[in-house]
Amino acid sequence: MKFQRLALIGCGLMGGSFALALREAGLVQTIAGFSASEKTRQRAIELQVIDQACTSVAEAVQDADLVLLAVPVGAMQTSFAAMRDALQPGSLLMDVGSTKCDVIEAAKATLGQRLRCFVPAHPIAGKEVAGIEHAESTLYADRRTILTPLPQTGIHKMQLAHDVWTAIGSHVSNMTPEAHDATFAAVSHLPHLLAFAAVNALSAQPQAATFLDMAGPGFRDFSRIAASDPAVWRDILSANKTEVLAQMAHFRTALAQFEATLREGDDAALQKLIEHASEVRSNWTLQAGQACPTAPEN
Repeated sequence: MKFQRLALIGCGLMGGSFALALREAGLVQTIAGFSASEKTRQRAIELQVIDQACTSVAEAVQDADLVLLAVPVGAMQTSFAAMRDALQPGSLLMDVGSTKCDVIEAAKATLGQRLRCFVPAHPIAGKEVAGIEHAESTLYADRRTILTPLPQTGIHKMQLAHDVWTAIGSHVSNMTPEAHDATFAAVSHLPHLLAFAAVNALSAQPQAATFLDMAGPGFRDFSRIAASDPAVWRDILSANKTEVLAQMAHFRTALAQFEATLREGDDAALQKLIEHASEVRSNWTLQAGQACPTAPEN
């Protein structure tokens, strides 16, 4: 398995890391990259992440047998439309978006016959920092990558996608797009939203600076993911809003139970709620191929 040309659409942390991983594994001959920012394109050249800086999506995709779409989910449809006429019928096209139903709808609306090339993917990996400067070849090693194939996806394309991610160290799983979005609303999207909200609630108080001066490891660990890329998470939460809103309703119910026990001074009930959470968390183990706890999920 070796690709003649990788077209990297989006020269940032995720795309850059994928390119470096393929290059290090000897799986690609030439890497062409497009980013909307000329400065980013040139930086990707300087860092030897890409071999050719392209000024359009179509230019990068021309003659590519592998295409990775690594742009915010809000920019997926525009990118699909821009590449459609240049995409080769036999190419493998994947994305790294954190939501899947909306990305698939965007692909269906724009790719036409080239929809057969597309295997939606979500590698569960990331960092607090964004940008091509932070790309590394090991970002996807021992992380889980989820594929959400379409009815049009052929067995060959699925196997090829599986082999690519496996070759750079990922543990690959398959899910339906709907199950994916519901799952990650619960275990990733809502937790990020809660971290954002908690930090905003603290910062809005007059004593915020004093509180932060006194904050320790508990606050550090809880709030870590609040430092994630704002534009990326705006798009994720907006794209998966139905599932996120459903998870918010579950959280409000749980929060109301804690509020009621505190108002009523029912320490026994309060302890039971805490014990239940403690037991669930204690019995949970990070599975092989899931994101490292020191790096945020995308």
